[in-house]
Amino acid sequence: MWLRWHGHSCFELRGSATVITDPHDGKSIGIRAPSLRGDVVLVSHDHFDHNCVRQVKGSEISVIREPVMTVERGVRVQGVETYHDTTKGSKRGRNIAFKVEMDGMTLCHLGDLGHMLDDSQLAEIGTPDVLLIPVGNVFTLDVQSAIDLAKRISPKVIVPMHFRVGGLSLSVRPVEDFLKGFTEDEIVRVGNEIEFKPEDLPESTEVWVFSL
Repeated sequence: MWLRWHGHSCFELRGSATVITDPHDGKSIGIRAPSLRGDVVLVSHDHFDHNCVRQVKGSEISVIREPVMTVERGVRVQGVETYHDTTKGSKRGRNIAFKVEMDGMTLCHLGDLGHMLDDSQLAEIGTPDVLLIPVGNVFTLDVQSAIDLAKRISPKVIVPMHFRVGGLSLSVRPVEDFLKGFTEDEIVRVGNEIEFKPEDLPESTEVWVFSL
């Protein structure tokens, strides 16, 4: 399986099928436009920096933007309804956390999660192999809450997203703020993409930091 970051909350998960999460068009947020081709597109919420489905090329693309459980192109997807704020969506609306099962591994993309998960939501998410979590504060979880939640879920790999990079026009915090909650031995800088199999996953939790 390949995992590639296209900036912000947009990832390309490539294995037996290709899954794209929260596509953006680049120019609207000040970074390079991604070149995307996929089979399944997951949209965590309907904000412009997460819902640019037209950016994804492909034939018969399945777009999922509801908290459903479904199997598309052999990929099992479960959506968990959450919120974009701490007031049950009254400020920024709802958000969907997506759990994806493919090629013997489970990945969870938390979208623009804005609150700590309750016991029921945690049970639905379980313990994924890879957790993609927003860490930029401001519009999502505050930094300490993101650290606490990531450690509570305790995946094999934590992937921070939705943080400040060069050129980004959104006021979010840099990833270094989140990384202060972990030791240097736990942090692995993987570049723009990484290929891995189930047997490659670490025994103890690591934080994989992607760059553009």
